Amino acid sequence: MHGYEMIQEIAERSGGAWKPSPGSVYPTLQMLEDEGLIVSESEGGKKLFALTDSGRGVAEEGPQAPWEEASRGVDWEALGEIRQAGMGLMEAFGQVWKTGTKEQREKALAVVNEARKKLYLILADED
Repeated sequence: MHGYEMIQEIAERSGGAWKPSPGSVYPTLQMLEDEGLIVSESEGGKKLFALTDSGRGVAEEGPQAPWEEASRGVDWEALGEIRQAGMGLMEAFGQVWKTGTKEQREKALAVVNEARKKLYLILADED
């Protein structure tokens, strides 16, 4: 399995609660390889990783499903609503930015900046 596949697998198993970045996965893979817990080989331009016998032993000693801990207590319905709202905002902003006039872009930027400020005011219990 290559690193990007691992990122996708972790995200899938955790229901999206845990999606490590390439900047954290690849250095970790290098460290595990340096410690002799995994080996790598290049295949088709990709670096594939596999556990060594020593790595399997260490994996068997660890927690069975660390992604379950990462997703424990997550309100999946609220998370879906948050993602939908955020993605909708990004899509609308992106559309204005790509197709709008300079004045429309300035207005859109002001709206997003105002929304950000209002969100922080919510945390400060101010209206």
